[in-house]
Amino acid sequence: MAIRPLTVTEITRAIKTALETCFPYALEVEGEIVNFRPHYSGHAYFTLKDSFSEISAVMWKSRAQQLETALANGQQVVCTGQVTLYEKTGRYQLNVLNIRPLGKGDLQARFEALKQRLWELGYFEESRKRPLPAFPQRVGLITSPTGAAIRDLITVAQRRNPSVQLVLRPAQVQGAKSAPDLVAALRDLNEYGKIDVIILGRGGGSQEDLWAFNDESLAREIYNSPIPVVSAVGHEIDVSISDLVADRRAATPSAAAEMVIPRLDEMMGQLLYYQERSLNLIRQRIATGKQLVQSYQQHHALRKPQYQLADKRRELAQLNHRRDQAMQRLLERRQQELTLLNSQLQALNPLSVLERGFVHIEQNGQTISSSKDLQAGLARLRFADGSVEIKLEIVK
Repeated sequence: MAIRPLTVTEITRAIKTALETCFPYALEVEGEIVNFRPHYSGHAYFTLKDSFSEISAVMWKSRAQQLETALANGQQVVCTGQVTLYEKTGRYQLNVLNIRPLGKGDLQARFEALKQRLWELGYFEESRKRPLPAFPQRVGLITSPTGAAIRDLITVAQRRNPSVQLVLRPAQVQGAKSAPDLVAALRDLNEYGKIDVIILGRGGGSQEDLWAFNDESLAREIYNSPIPVVSAVGHEIDVSISDLVADRRAATPSAAAEMVIPRLDEMMGQLLYYQERSLNLIRQRIATGKQLVQSYQQHHALRKPQYQLADKRRELAQLNHRRDQAMQRLLERRQQELTLLNSQLQALNPLSVLERGFVHIEQNGQTISSSKDLQAGLARLRFADGSVEIKLEIVK
């Protein structure tokens, strides 16, 4: 008698029955939340892990809304739930009914400790972060050469502006050797020197997958990079140390390309705008110049310059006349002063006294002003019209 083969559905249902029979009641399972993704429906999907194993978990919207604390990657929790199997995919999972926090997981604790230390050192200060170049010519890429991130970056770059050159420095983005390789990649692009901005990133993954971007040496290299760095690690909800240190953070590698590479049509639009603005300014300057020339042309000094010259000649004649009058008045004042001084001088002139009949007597070179001083002998008598010498004889 032939045995009919089982269908996939039949064997899946058998495993489901066996599994749920083995765990007929709700269990408490301790572990760390990873790969948590908020769903638009309100359901919570995540993975519960310990140091060795993982189990998928789901918490339906009605239960998730009752939680006092929002779920997040790295939380160490105790989940109360039932083990079940999702028939469509054949994967077993924990249908979580309640969650209570137990503490932070090891990776999250290390993340928070490093974050606090770098914050105290000033690595996250906005004041030290540099603006991105408005029109980069070369963009450096540090990512896996085979991942989805590089394909997204190239696609966005080609769509936005094919003239921008992409310089890829391939790097490991996951695993034990990834952090040192990322550090070396940053140094290589800085030493290359012909780069305007660097995009550092990779696609999404679990906290373990993204752990290389939480390395302290990588944070230090980003901090000291002479070239601005954009960090684009994981998805929008993923935040790494490199995101916090970098000059800018992008939610995804595609968003980083959108942020860094300007659209060619926008550049052309700006160029045309500035070109038209420059032409308008030139036209305005020309129009202003024409108006100025026309105003000069209408001025009577330019239309009939002989009138202007005649006015200036009249002004000059008036100035000359006023100058002559001032000189004449000055000469008359000086003549009057001279006449007055001459009169005073004449009044004091001894010759004017002699003209009135007086005689000036000198004897031995001395003027005789007293009869007591007069002696017998030679004497000079000075009259108004001349002088004579006589011999005096004193008669007492």
